[in-house]
Parts: sequence; structure tokens; C-alpha cells
Amino acid sequence: MPLIRGCGWIAAAVAVMAEYGQDQVVLLGTWARLADLLRRAGDSDIWYSFTRSPFTMVAGAVTMVIMLSALFAPLVAPHNPFDLASIDLMDASLPPAWMEEGDVRFLLGTDDQGRGILSTIIYGARISLGVGFASVIFALFLGVGLGLLSGYAGGTVDAVIMRVADIQLSFPAILLALLVDGVARGVLPRDTHDELAIYVLIFSIGISGWVQYARTVRGSTLVEKNKEYVQAARVIGRPAILIMLRHVLPNVMGPVLVIATVGLAVAVLLEATLSFLGVGVPPTEPSLGTLVRIGNDFLFSGEWWIVIFPGMVLATLVLAVNLLGDWLRDALNPRLR
Repeated sequence: MPLIRGCGWIAAAVAVMAEYGQDQVVLLGTWARLADLLRRAGDSDIWYSFTRSPFTMVAGAVTMVIMLSALFAPLVAPHNPFDLASIDLMDASLPPAWMEEGDVRFLLGTDDQGRGILSTIIYGARISLGVGFASVIFALFLGVGLGLLSGYAGGTVDAVIMRVADIQLSFPAILLALLVDGVARGVLPRDTHDELAIYVLIFSIGISGWVQYARTVRGSTLVEKNKEYVQAARVIGRPAILIMLRHVLPNVMGPVLVIATVGLAVAVLLEATLSFLGVGVPPTEPSLGTLVRIGNDFLFSGEWWIVIFPGMVLATLVLAVNLLGDWLRDALNPRLR
């Protein structure tokens, strides 16, 4: 019977290939695997927990809308605020469309240069989220790598890495980021610094956030390295680097995902703070923090919409991501299920 069934499956595969061709069969197989993956995700405990939390669903929807709008900014934004040919100074400082002097072309009004606030928010969120994701990825790779090495190697390596982490924890993240930016401004020429401003900002935010990943991964690695599966890998002669990457790392990534989610909100807020202080992204590529800093100059002149709407989007994004991080922490904790 197994032989007959096997022959049947082979005959069916040959028939499908003969009818559709090899490329179509590969495409059908890809869609089948994708459908199976979505079905498994729908049956998972995490999805069940997500659908049973109204606040989390709202936070996820808000985060998804902001991220997709930022990702597809050229398609979503009504205007391109960086296209000088489309900017008219006669449209400067227009109030939102629902006010008396508003213009329907600019739903949330315009700034002092005639740029639509809605378009600048969408493009500004694109820069803020880009810097936030890049800095979180940088901090994650650095922190997870050092945490694995510290927890698995122990001894002097562990002591040195953890003492460096303790020293860094004594400084606020904003001060460390300002220090890195100040050093970059002193070392690099002005033109070069303006070209590399975003990369310097990513490095300064990332280098200030690796400690949380390293300490968390180190603690989990200290627990995992004494378990039987790690000892068995040592006995059969597996190299230490493979044991850390293929055996220990997958079992310590749960808390790391939670830290990364919350860290995204912290990174976006830190970028906005640095840009508000004038040491973030250059004025030619305004982020949400830069928009808030520019609008702050017009807050008491009656043009409140220039600062209020970017600030509301920034606060909403940070709150939504933090809510997702809190939910993910509870969803990945088996004791709370």
C-alpha cells in the first residue's frame, strides 16, 4: 500500500508538471507553503492572544497604517514636500481645511514654506521610522552578539563586557548620543558630516541601546549553556560558535523580540529628541522631531497646526508601539497564558 500511494503521488506530480509546466508548479508550491504558513499562524497562541485584546488590535492597526503610509509615501502623500517646483510661497501658513481660511488641497494646513503638513508628516515618519529600525537592528546585532559571547565564554570576557555595560548604564542614552554626535562633528568636516548625518544618528542611537540586549541575552545564555542539549553538542565536538548560533541563540530570542519592539519606540523618540535639539537629521530631510522643532517657533503666533499635528503623530506612534511591546511580552511568557 505505501508503494502504491507513493506511485500515485509521483503520477499526480508528473501530470501537474505536464499540464502547467515546471515554473507554474514551483509557483503553486510557493503559494501552498504560504497558505500553510498563514494557517499555522492563525492557529497559534500568539494570534489568539492578539485577537482577544482590543487595545492591542487598535495599536497594531495604528502602527501598520503609519508604517505603510511612510513606506509608500510617494504614493500616499498628496504632495512631495521635497519637490521645490510644487511649492508655492503664496500657500504658506494656511490653516487646516476645515477652518475659515483653509484650502481643501491641504487637509492639515501648510507650514511657513507652503508645504502641506500632511505630506511632511508622512515623509517625516518615513525618516523617523527608517532611523529607528536601523538603529534597533544595529543595537540588536551588537548586543545579542556580545551577550552570547559574555554568557557562553564567561571568565575575563564576561567580566570585561559586563563592566563596559555597567559603565554605559551610568550615562543617560540622550547624553551618550549627544557625545557621539559631538565627536563626529569635531572629527568630520562639515560637508562630510552633513552627508553622513543620518548614519551618525543611527550609530549614536544604536550604540546607546545595546546594553539591554546584551544583559538579557547573557542571563538567558547562562541558563541555557548548562542544559543537556548544549552539553551533548559539546560532547560530539561541535565548535563553540556553532553551539551559540544554532543551539543557544534560538532559545534566547523571545525576550530579545520584546526589547526590540519597545526599543523601536525608544529609538524613534530619541531621534525626535535629537532632531528637536538640532543634532539629528539635516534640515533638508526633516523627520518628525525636526517638524516639531520648526513648528515650535510658530506655536504662539497662532499657527498651532505646524507643531500640533506632527507631535500628535509622534506620540501616537510611540504609544502604539509600546502597547504592542507590552502585549508581546505577555504573549511570549508561558506563565501568563
